[in-house]
Amino acid sequence: MEHYAGIDVSLESVSICVVDTKGKIAREDKALCEPEAVVGWLKATGWRFDRIGLEAGPLSQWLYVGLREAGFAAELIETRHVRKAFEAMPVKTDRNDARGIAQLMRLGWFRPVHCKSLAAQELRAILTARKLLQNKLHDVEMSLRGVLRGFGLKVGKTTPKTFGRRVRELVEGQPMLTAVAEALLKVRDVLQAEFMGFERRLRTIARGDARARLLMTTPGVGVVTALTFAAAIDDPQRFGSARAVGPLFGLTPKKYQSGEKDVTGRISKKGDVSARTALYEAANVILTRPVKGSALKRWALELAKRAGPKKAKVALARKLAVVLLRMLKDHTTFVAYRGGAHFA
Repeated sequence: MEHYAGIDVSLESVSICVVDTKGKIAREDKALCEPEAVVGWLKATGWRFDRIGLEAGPLSQWLYVGLREAGFAAELIETRHVRKAFEAMPVKTDRNDARGIAQLMRLGWFRPVHCKSLAAQELRAILTARKLLQNKLHDVEMSLRGVLRGFGLKVGKTTPKTFGRRVRELVEGQPMLTAVAEALLKVRDVLQAEFMGFERRLRTIARGDARARLLMTTPGVGVVTALTFAAAIDDPQRFGSARAVGPLFGLTPKKYQSGEKDVTGRISKKGDVSARTALYEAANVILTRPVKGSALKRWALELAKRAGPKKAKVALARKLAVVLLRMLKDHTTFVAYRGGAHFA
């Protein structure tokens, strides 16, 4: 008899539930959150598993790879679908979640999620660390501006190189403010140095990455956007159609239809936030800066006249995602005025 397993993952342990083809619970237990422990538990049952489900998450990818390498038919399932399926549960526990995942595996009511390669995960980690340092650097600078503003000291417009000098000029002769400013400026200097280190590392990676060099032939697409998009896509051949990339990044409108009611809303904003942000920033560059002309810019400018610049940027971000994915699938550079493959 075939069996189906659901695994609810937490930091220290996992809850495992096994059901048979009729949905009856055959066995359930807890195991350490380690691939070896989970694989050992499953093999000890002696059963054949048709599918094993894990809710997508940071630790799930690690376990998923271990299960796949051990020969099990593991599936990562969409987190949003799992939450909706479990909304009717009156009591939420790890054991109940494992039971629910096992039943989803048995019934086939799930959407599998792509597990990114190790290289894509490592690149994503570098991009995430860079963004974190960038945000903290901005927080420190804005906090310092706010502290000084309370004493009537206005920093005004500065550059990264002149910010520290301007702050020291303002607090000169005021011991307490000097102590505060020096402490925050030391933190800022460390953050700035580490941030620039990540910038240099990403430029080096982009020079050695054929995908990034390909994507950077597109107007408005720089090192960060190219690497962010490449890491998010990972394997372009997993997309049957280039248009499927829009919903993946939450760049398509929400839709609600019931009876006489048919509402098209704003974009869903579901999926990869970093990729969506990078695409929007690239679209903003294309529309607002002197970029060499292309069919993309011409199309977006015409749309901006009808719908406004904000909607045009979002639409251009979606179209840009389609173009970039098609470039990765076809291994071709950007063509500014071709109406075919690169302007879908």
